[in-house]
Amino acid sequence: MYFNCSKFRQLGKAGGQCTAHYVRYDTLYAYVLARLQDWIYQAHTDEQELLNRLLKTSDKESAKVHKKQSAELAKAEKRKTEVDRLFVKLYEDWTSERITEYNFKMLSQKYQSEQQELSEKIDKLKTELASEKQTTADAEKWIALIKQYSEPTELTAEMLNTLIEKIVVHEAVKDSDGTRTQEIEIFYRFVGKID
Repeated sequence: MYFNCSKFRQLGKAGGQCTAHYVRYDTLYAYVLARLQDWIYQAHTDEQELLNRLLKTSDKESAKVHKKQSAELAKAEKRKTEVDRLFVKLYEDWTSERITEYNFKMLSQKYQSEQQELSEKIDKLKTELASEKQTTADAEKWIALIKQYSEPTELTAEMLNTLIEKIVVHEAVKDSDGTRTQEIEIFYRFVGKID
């Protein structure tokens, strides 16, 4: 028994995006079971180390992004405060007739559109920074799920549905020495690909 590529089954050769690659059931079963057993063992032996490992996987890239986003957020908030202050001053100048109504309208439109852009940018950056905090909560949630199992000897539908989001099987390649290797990616719930 084996699993065929679903994309190739749907699109066929006409799709041109995929080939008729497959993986044997027993190979996939053994690999997924071994990976889950390893994660379950790690969760039971040293939960904090596993959490650190999960966060480190996502932290390498997100640390740079977090620093950049924080700096952008501070800059945008500072500029929005400045634009708000300028807008108030502009209104005061208009009411005391130091500037013409034409100039007031022109500048107020400019400041209003900049305020809108800055507000949207600030909201977007805050959302992105908050989603990074969600990473820790998601990792903790996944560890709690995986700790529900102890030393599994077989895969069950419940276990697969609870712990795994999807499995991607790539086409096998032959090395120069004739060895066949095939990449299998497991995307776990809440934490994504961690292997």
